[in-house]
Amino acid sequence: MTTIAVLGNGRVGGNLATALTRAGHEVTVADRAPGAAADAARTARIVINATPGAGSLERLADLREELRDKILVDVSNATVDGPDGLPAHLMYPGSSLAEQLQEALPDTHVVKTLNTMLFPVMTAPATLTQPPTVFLSGDDPAAKQTVRELLTDLGWHKEWITDLGGIQTARATEAAILFVPHVIRSTGFTPFAISIAR
Repeated sequence: MTTIAVLGNGRVGGNLATALTRAGHEVTVADRAPGAAADAARTARIVINATPGAGSLERLADLREELRDKILVDVSNATVDGPDGLPAHLMYPGSSLAEQLQEALPDTHVVKTLNTMLFPVMTAPATLTQPPTVFLSGDDPAAKQTVRELLTDLGWHKEWITDLGGIQTARATEAAILFVPHVIRSTGFTPFAISIAR
């Protein structure tokens, strides 16, 4: 059992919290109440950033001490939305939210994952008609191994998990969010994920 704090109680955070609790972990969900994120992060071994990506950097940079020596699992994408509310541009072109977080939190082990799919797939990957791929980006091998184990708890088969390398590789997976609005407009809000076919 691992102590996990989920920052963000929307669809993504709530979905992850429910699934991780079901898998036997001790999970705390922090809402936007003053001090809730700091309290949750302080007592957790792993912190999941499921806050809206546009405000994640500022929000998490304020938790530098609480996140010291912790694993920060970043599942958010930082985008500028278009008039229809869907992602239109990246907030950090030539970089990524994950890289910005790692720079702001040098004593935290940031791992990027689960950001190349619609949120229902994060905790039910086997429901798709073909195997999806989930990616790992991060500079600390031990942190990535811990996150890999969490992914298996969420139903991800080991052969579906691809370690891309250091945190800078997150800029590639974060750019994949630009596919999402076009796919949704084309086929509707049906769960999907990026899959690497071999």
